[in-house]
Amino acid sequence: MIRHCVFIRFRPEISADEKTLIFSEIAALKSRLSGLLATYEGGNVSPEVGMDKGYSEGFIVDFADAAARDAYLADPEHQKTGAKIVAAAKGGIDGIFVYDLEIPG
Repeated sequence: MIRHCVFIRFRPEISADEKTLIFSEIAALKSRLSGLLATYEGGNVSPEVGMDKGYSEGFIVDFADAAARDAYLADPEHQKTGAKIVAAAKGGIDGIFVYDLEIPG
């Protein structure tokens, strides 16, 4: 399994509704893409003050395997939502942190 983690430093003027729309678009991909197992989104709830480095919100997508993750990355709807994320992030692409973990099965 691949766990795709995306953390975002949203620009301060991005509304809660805009964030919800972005996260719902990611979740909606589950119904279209084989191998997309689950999505999770939300704000940081860690008590470790400052350790989030300003990445206060984000989402995680679980994939059956790397091929499913790669299909998601190439998907046109994902790419449209990705462009919205870049536009909403403080500093554009510099306001986004992506990390994929391989989870042994």
